[in-house]
Amino acid sequence: MTECLVIGGITDEMRTRLDAKFTLHDLNGIENFDSWAAEHGAGIEAVCTNGHDGVKPEIMGALPALKVISCYGVGYDAIDTSACIARGIKVSHTPNVLNGEVANTTLLLILTALRNFNSDEAWARSGNWEAEGNAPLSRSPDGLTYGILGMGRIGQEIARRLEIFGGDILYHTRSKKDVSYEHVADLTEMAKRADVLICITPGGPSTEKLVNAQVMEALGPKGLLVNVSRGSVVDEDALVSALESGKLGMAALDVFVREPHIPDGLKSSERTVLLPHVGSATHETRAAMGNLTVDNLLQWLDDGSVQTPVPECAHM
Repeated sequence: MTECLVIGGITDEMRTRLDAKFTLHDLNGIENFDSWAAEHGAGIEAVCTNGHDGVKPEIMGALPALKVISCYGVGYDAIDTSACIARGIKVSHTPNVLNGEVANTTLLLILTALRNFNSDEAWARSGNWEAEGNAPLSRSPDGLTYGILGMGRIGQEIARRLEIFGGDILYHTRSKKDVSYEHVADLTEMAKRADVLICITPGGPSTEKLVNAQVMEALGPKGLLVNVSRGSVVDEDALVSALESGKLGMAALDVFVREPHIPDGLKSSERTVLLPHVGSATHETRAAMGNLTVDNLLQWLDDGSVQTPVPECAHM
């Protein structure tokens, strides 16, 4: 059978489906990769990985027969697609099946931050409501201006959900999209106009630290920064400084630069809402992602194509 290297964990259902068609090798169980690669590397034609682990260059280099990489996740910046294209390696990911859940998580972060959910829940649980009276007032999400950095599939799903709040929706991308929302060509200008800035743009070198100190200062002392894209999109050091100085009002984050590490300045701040990268982490969505990850490999095995190639590989 065709040999497949598994990088990172997979579910039991994924393993059962893959086992029926592939001989699996688990990177987690390999003690000495160089020795393993010398014996097995030349036989590996497929890789099953995820958006966090990707495929490191030294691993890809040790697999001369590699033909396909199936990524569990919509983000794939940990995979060098340019190197893959040069070698004729197809790369797939799992778009669409997680759009709704990430959009739901975005609303969760917005409402948690604006409506003081964490502090109000603690106020009720601690007995402070009975002992000290009502909790402080919070802010309404209604009628605010929402700026979205990125207007792909998930960005559009977020925008549709935000419409229920009745405010203005702006977006910033390199080129205009076929949507009804207002395109703002300059990110800092959009941040000035927005009450809430939502990051849902791909990671990678082109977007690294795109949300910098200037953008945060433009968002302002009453502004809320939400990041559900990649931690690298936001300058974390500048974010800590902006929160500590009060130049930025709040941050609600599901992603971080060096996951699972979260800077102490973010963990200790009363101006933050933090989640452990759970934007798509429901049983239903993760099952759909796992199925699509396997479907891509099985389709490649059947006819040499993949169902959901990353955009760079769509022509292959």
